[in-house]
Amino acid sequence: MCGIVGYVGRQAALEVVTAGLRRLEYRGYDSAGVAVLADGGLAVAKKAGKLVNLEKELGERPLPAATTGLGHTRWATHGAPDDVNAHPHLDDAGRVAVVHNGIIENFARLRAELEERGHRLTSETDTEVVSHLLAEEYSACVGLAEAMRLVCRRLEGAFTLVAVAAEEPGVVVGARRNSPLVVGVGQGEGFLASDVAAFIEYTRDAIELGQDQVVELRRDDSGRPGGTAAPAGPGRPGATGGPDGSVAVTVTDFDGRPAAVREFHIDWDASAAEKGGYDYFMLKEIAEQPKAVADTLLGRTDGEGRLSLDELRISPEELRETDKVVIVACGTAFHAGLIAKYAVEHWTRVPCEVELASEFRYRDPILGPRALVIAISQSGETMDTLMALRHAREQGSKVLAICNTNGATIPRESDAVLYTHAGPEVAVASTKAFLTQLVACYLVALYLGQVRGTRSGGEIREQVRELSGIADGVERVLETMEPVRELARSLSSRNTVLFLGRHVGYPVALEGALKLKELAYMHAEGFAAGELKHGPIALVEKGVPVVVVVPSPRDRAVLHDKIVSNIQEIRARGARTVVIAEEGDEAVVPYADHLIRIPVTPPLLQPLVATVPLQVFACELATARGNEVDQPRNLAKSVTVE
Repeated sequence: MCGIVGYVGRQAALEVVTAGLRRLEYRGYDSAGVAVLADGGLAVAKKAGKLVNLEKELGERPLPAATTGLGHTRWATHGAPDDVNAHPHLDDAGRVAVVHNGIIENFARLRAELEERGHRLTSETDTEVVSHLLAEEYSACVGLAEAMRLVCRRLEGAFTLVAVAAEEPGVVVGARRNSPLVVGVGQGEGFLASDVAAFIEYTRDAIELGQDQVVELRRDDSGRPGGTAAPAGPGRPGATGGPDGSVAVTVTDFDGRPAAVREFHIDWDASAAEKGGYDYFMLKEIAEQPKAVADTLLGRTDGEGRLSLDELRISPEELRETDKVVIVACGTAFHAGLIAKYAVEHWTRVPCEVELASEFRYRDPILGPRALVIAISQSGETMDTLMALRHAREQGSKVLAICNTNGATIPRESDAVLYTHAGPEVAVASTKAFLTQLVACYLVALYLGQVRGTRSGGEIREQVRELSGIADGVERVLETMEPVRELARSLSSRNTVLFLGRHVGYPVALEGALKLKELAYMHAEGFAAGELKHGPIALVEKGVPVVVVVPSPRDRAVLHDKIVSNIQEIRARGARTVVIAEEGDEAVVPYADHLIRIPVTPPLLQPLVATVPLQVFACELATARGNEVDQPRNLAKSVTVE
């Protein structure tokens, strides 16, 4: 969950590292710290709170000039978010500095062993044990990379580690297990980071790191203890050189064996990760949704209008044998999965289950070779979803990943992948990733229907045509949001907002409530409208805002009439009704205190337009309450620990 940056090259390391941390602060903002290698030693600065606190500290007490360094933004797990527990952590002698993302499960035993050997640990973190263990191994072996390999073999849990040592001023070493780490390869410089956004300003060439691998970045003038030359040269397993050959990148497994690497090119540039004139990343990302939806659909059909999902590595024959679809996801992605269930079952006639990834493997799910498991994750590093994926593969099931991040762990470990093309999503509260996940789920459901023959070619073409028109519908919604913003501001003093929906509107209600909880820190709950009389109506009292997502009166007339009755029931009890209904639906007008119109869309696709007003509503209400929209308290963008 934390943000990590490592750098070795010719530029000012502190400038590169802090710039990277600014791009990664969405991953954790409890504290921040940096370390640089200068004058034969390590210089460190770290402060509790957001990155701006560290930058102020560096302005008052600058670190020496250096060309090698590392940095960290923290989402606290072990230990309070204070100066002492902030990363980097050093050994007793100040020879080794390390930053860490994840949880080291056996740290208590390792800490006790270190203290028995006379080490003095000063923080409450699990990370500090690694710096001391590295220092011990470094004293007894040749090179920081070998020390890292030896230490990693002793660690249990999920971790990304990046370290530097005073004796190797041109070297940065990283390691990963169940936690993200990517290599950036620039002209005469190398980068390590938990997300490519950290180095996109400097290079768009990157290398995937696999599970249980150690990477060493070595500048060619840095020397090597013992005189052994670092391998270099593109195309060699485990090693590659920078474009000018001045930084060697060497990748091995934890046992020191060369590991194959896959290089990839990032298809967006630095400007995509900037605010672009918006006050918040979330506002920018909401506005980018029409393009993100259109981009995710781009190139998914052949010349005859049939779906052609080239990224899938599961054959049509295997898909025809599928007798059950299971979707695993967390948070917003889980809500996308709930909506996808309606589409999968309607278009394919295959039963579909939707599971919280955090619960999935602990309830002994019934799987097998004919089950298709769909894992949805924006980052591709969500730990609960990753562990659910691995459990599914152990049971012999095929796994299809829906992901926004090229080279992430979840798509890499899946049998197949369908990438969304949302571009970087920086705000913690997901918006454009959610809509593109929905589009990807619809594409998968339609493709299953196509290969299984449950949908005709004409039906597929018509559904794809309707999907292609959704981007314009989202754009139209965005153009009419000022009344929604005014409504949000008027409700900023409320303590509770309820959300109701039926059919695919029920997951939309859940998503609307989640956004409000994340951003406004309010009590917000989403309910299936049919459950109203089974308990939730007791929460309705005079003045309580209730947002109702209304299904189409054309295609879901029975459900429409029932939800209009629900609106009447809550209004009779004093609720302030906020009704989201499609254009032309006049039956809701007498019962809506506030009416939000959305374009007419096919029923299964309505969430793509109905969700947008709820995103704007939550963002504006949080702003009115004075909250930090992009970095809500206690949250981080990517949950990389269980």
